[in-house]
This record gives sequence, C-alpha cells and structure tokens, in this order.
Amino acid sequence: MTTPSPSRDTTVSESAARSVNGYPMVALGVGLIAIGISLIRGAPLLGVPLIVAGVLTLVGLYMLNPNQAAALTLFGAYIGSDRGTGLRWANPLAVKKRVSLRDRNLNAPVLKVNDQRGNPIEISAVVVWRVRDTVQALFQVDDYEAYVRVQAEAAIRHLATCYAYDEADEVEAGAVTLRGGQDVVALALRAELQARFADAGVDVLDAKISHLAYAPEIAQVMLRRQQAEAIISARSKIVQGAVEMVESALKGLSEREIVVLDDERRAAMVSNLLVVLCSDRETQPVVNTGSLYT
Repeated sequence: MTTPSPSRDTTVSESAARSVNGYPMVALGVGLIAIGISLIRGAPLLGVPLIVAGVLTLVGLYMLNPNQAAALTLFGAYIGSDRGTGLRWANPLAVKKRVSLRDRNLNAPVLKVNDQRGNPIEISAVVVWRVRDTVQALFQVDDYEAYVRVQAEAAIRHLATCYAYDEADEVEAGAVTLRGGQDVVALALRAELQARFADAGVDVLDAKISHLAYAPEIAQVMLRRQQAEAIISARSKIVQGAVEMVESALKGLSEREIVVLDDERRAAMVSNLLVVLCSDRETQPVVNTGSLYT
C-alpha cells in the first residue's frame, strides 16, 4: 500500500524579466535589415541571416503604458514580468501577456440575501481593487476579473448573514448592524475580500456598501415598524417634557402664592395641563363659571 505524496504548492511569485529599452533595439533591427538588403545580391549567404536577425529583433519589441505590466513566458515557462514603461524589448520568442495595474471599480449587483435575523434584504457594494502580482493574476486563476466578481458576490453574501439589518428587540444592545455600523462593516468586508482575492494576486483598496434596503415583500411592514418606533420615541419625549412643564407651573403658582390648590384641584389642573400639552390636536378652551365642587 503506497502512501500518497503530499500536495505541493504550485504558486509562482512575480520576478523581474530580462528586458531593455526598445529604442536602441529599433535602430539595431533596422540597421541589420538595411545591411542585409545591401548584401543580398553580392553575398546572399550573409545578407539573408542579417535580414532574419533584424526581423527577429523587431519582433521582440512591445509597448507598455504607465501602470501596465507584461508577463513573459517562453515555451510555456514563466521567465519574468516587465513593469517598465514605453517601448521595451525582450526575447523575440517569448509571449508577452499585458496586465493592467491601474485601480479598478467593481460595482457589485444588488443581491437578495437574509441578514443575521433571517430577514430578506437587498445589499450591494462598490469595491476598489488592483492587481498586485501579475503572475498570480494570470496563472493562479483562470480569469482574474471573473474571479474577482464571483468572490466579491460571495463575500457580500457572507457579510450580510453576519450582521442584522438594524437594531431591534432581538438584537443585543450595542451590537454592530449593517445600517448603524457602516464603518465597522466596511472594514470587515474589506478584510474578507482581501482574504478571498489573495490567490489571484489582487489588493483591495476600498470597499463600501452602496445599497442596503429591506426586500420588497417586507419593506412596507418594516417601514410601519420604524414609524411606530419613531412615534413611540416622540410621544415619550412629549410626555416627559409635559410633566416637567406641569411641575414647573405648579411650583411657580405655589411659590408666588397666586392660588392655593388642594389635592383635588391640583389633580384637576395636572390632568388638564397634560391633556393640553400631550394632545396631538388643537385644544378648545372651556370657560368654567361654576365651582369644581358643584
């Protein structure tokens, strides 16, 4: 019985390619071709090789724009990456695969997922990323751009299940939520994206939630719940303020001896003042010409 050999790590890291400035090579290639053409009639055995050498020299030329790199492979083997700019020259037989090193934006599609409490929500994010390692981007994954898109969606889905949409009775007080803890959620999203993009040689520069809402089927119910919470909060503040105002009024009347109130008249005044101050409708004054006891 044979023991299976342990798997080997096939990850290749980026290394510098052997390349030079292309402008001298242009002059060299053109010169070889010109000399070969001039010798083709008198000495064809010398002129033809010179022309071939000049053509091969020109074939090795390639152009790189700023923030662009080229990964060179020779007969399937990686031989280095060139991050120079302008006209470059390398082995004419090497294949040059260009990779953009610029910052890119990924606007993830709106995803419908369940949050930590199981409520269906809609969520999306904008991710700023760029290629860090050209070798991993080209050879570690099949298509690094598609890889980034798929892994970003997976990370956003996983993030949504780790947090509740907003605070509620079922959520522990002070817990981070998707709506209330945007900075913390953004850091968590960036960390997860970086872990997922590492195999593709991609760095995450920024990640922010761009869309967050309840799913349409529960949006109206949740809106009424939020309205109810707002009404309760407002009513609580109104009652608290009314009690303080009534207390201040009774204290002022007592200190200035404007009127002496027994417990029953005091209770009636408190009741009337609270009705006036806490009512959500305009009150109508009533003139009492009789006595409280008649």
